[in-house]
Amino acid sequence: MSLTERVLRPLLSSSGARPALTHYDDAEGSRIELSVVTLANWAAKTANWLVEEFDVEPGDAVAVDLPAHWQTAGVLFGAWWCGAHVVTDPAGAAVTFVTPPHAAEAAATGPTAVVALDPLGRGLSSTPPDGALDYLSEARTCGDDFAPLLPVPGTTPALLGTSIDELLALARQRATALGVGEGDRVLSTREWTLPDGAVDALLAPVVAGAHVVQVTHAEPAKVEAHRDAERVTVTLP
Repeated sequence: MSLTERVLRPLLSSSGARPALTHYDDAEGSRIELSVVTLANWAAKTANWLVEEFDVEPGDAVAVDLPAHWQTAGVLFGAWWCGAHVVTDPAGAAVTFVTPPHAAEAAATGPTAVVALDPLGRGLSSTPPDGALDYLSEARTCGDDFAPLLPVPGTTPALLGTSIDELLALARQRATALGVGEGDRVLSTREWTLPDGAVDALLAPVVAGAHVVQVTHAEPAKVEAHRDAERVTVTLP
C-alpha cells in the first residue's frame, strides 16, 4: 500500500473535515486552509495526472524542487500515492516539478511541471515554455480519488532511496522526537527541503494526526499573530 494511502485513509475515515494544513504566505498576505479531504483530493488529482500524463509506475522517479507551500503538499502526497520515488535530481525523472522562474531551465532537460504557487490555486498567467506543463491547470481536471493500477509494496523507494516502510517509521519517530501528537496544531517556518525539512515539518505532523500551520516568507510579528490565531500547541525549531 502506498505511503499516502497509509497516512491519509485513516484520517479520511475518522476526521476528514478537520484542518490538515493551513498555509500562510506573509509576503502575499494570504491564508489558505486545507481540510484532510481537500488535501487528499489534491493528492489524488496529482496522482491521477502523473499516471495519465507521464505513465508513472511504482518506483519511478519524480523530481520535486518546490518551496514549502500547500501546493507542494499536494504534489508530494500525490507522487507518493501512485508509488513514485521523490528525488531532487531531475536526471532520469519521469517529470520535474519546479516554480515558474526555473521552468525554462528544467524544460530543457526533460518533462517539466510548473507549479504556479498562486495563493488561490490559479494556474500560470502565461504559456509555459516548450516541454513544460501548467500543473495546476492540468491536474485540477483529474479525478478526486485515486485507485492504483499496480500494487505498491512497502519496499518501494519513496524519498531519496528511503522505502515507504522506512519513511513511515521515520516520520513517526520524528513526530515523537518533536513532541507532536494527535490533535496538536504545529507551527513551522521551516522550508520543506528534502528529506529533513519535508519529513519534520509536513510528513511527521500529518502522520501523527496533527494540524500543520506552515508560514512562508515569515515576518516575526506576523508569526506571533498566526500562533495566537491558530491556537498553536507546538512550534517546530
